[in-house]
Amino acid sequence: MTHVRLAPSILSADFACLGAQVEAALVAGAEFVHVDVMDGHFVPNITIGPLVVKAVQPIAARFGATVDVHLMIAQPERYLADFAQAGADILTIHVETCPHLHRTIQAIRELGVRPGVTLNPATPLVMLEEVLPDVDLVLVMSVNPGFGGQSYIPASTARIRRLRTMLDAIGSTADLEVDGGIKPGNAAEIAAAGATVLVAGSAVFGGPNSIAENLAAFHAALQA
Repeated sequence: MTHVRLAPSILSADFACLGAQVEAALVAGAEFVHVDVMDGHFVPNITIGPLVVKAVQPIAARFGATVDVHLMIAQPERYLADFAQAGADILTIHVETCPHLHRTIQAIRELGVRPGVTLNPATPLVMLEEVLPDVDLVLVMSVNPGFGGQSYIPASTARIRRLRTMLDAIGSTADLEVDGGIKPGNAAEIAAAGATVLVAGSAVFGGPNSIAENLAAFHAALQA
């Protein structure tokens, strides 16, 4: 199986000790730090902005980790430069918010950041087809975006397989990331479908176990 990297979503972290929790996740083997940015317009929640990215970037840099920023916002082109300057390594945008998708992807790359693209669970994968050769990451949302702690949509697994086929058909080396309801119990299934990066929030930062114990459970599931 392809090496699968874990991307803890700080949306579920305790912001009173965010730096310590991010560091604990990276010590425990996480390779991405996933930052969910929501504006209360495109999705029904308001979360965080460039200042939080700037705060976690030095911690990620010490571990050689990727700062993975998911922009669930209207008109994301207005804020690309701000997030790039704050230290984002990847900026992922939604097809639903970008009428000029090629142009926005090009703008991200011109800022020296790797472009990613995603869509909501009910948006057909064909909406991504024309830009797949131009991105470094494709994200499958396996819940409807807006809030952490939701349950995985079972039909997402077939969707991941279809997207893996699309990427392989064009020889793409883009990461296939999956976000929403991922836990140790379904991680292996999702990886087997073709995912290379798994985003998990509450399954990493929540529950009675430590962050290290939660990530160890993911690693054990993926190695089984």
